[in-house]
Amino acid sequence: MMNTEAAVSAYWTALEARDWDTLAGLLADDVVYHMPQTRERIVGRESFLRFNQEYPGDWHLAVTRAVASGRHAATWITCAYRGEQLPATSFFDLDDAGLVREITEFWPAAYEPPPGREHLAERY
Repeated sequence: MMNTEAAVSAYWTALEARDWDTLAGLLADDVVYHMPQTRERIVGRESFLRFNQEYPGDWHLAVTRAVASGRHAATWITCAYRGEQLPATSFFDLDDAGLVREITEFWPAAYEPPPGREHLAERY
C-alpha cells in the first residue's frame, strides 16, 4: 500500500499519460467521482475509466499543488483544454487498501455537461 500523497501523484501521472491500466490499479472497484458544477456522479472503476477514455479533445494536466493527510488528499491542477488553461481542485478519499475510493472535483464555473456521456453519469 502506497501512502496517500504517492497514490494521488500516481493517479495524476497515469491520467495525463492515458495509462489506463495503471490508473485502474489505483482505483477502488466502487470509486465514486463527483462533479458538483454539472451535478454528475460516476460510480465504478469501469465507468470512470470510460469517462476519461472517451472525453473529447486533446487535454493535458499539470499538478500545481498536492497536500495529503491520512487517507485524504487535495490537489490543485491546471487542465490545458481547447486553448484554455482551466484550474481545478480535487479532493480524494482513499480506502483502507490505499485505493482511491472517492473524488470530488471542482472546476471554474458551473456548466451543462457536454452530450455523449449520459451512459456513464447520473445527474443529481
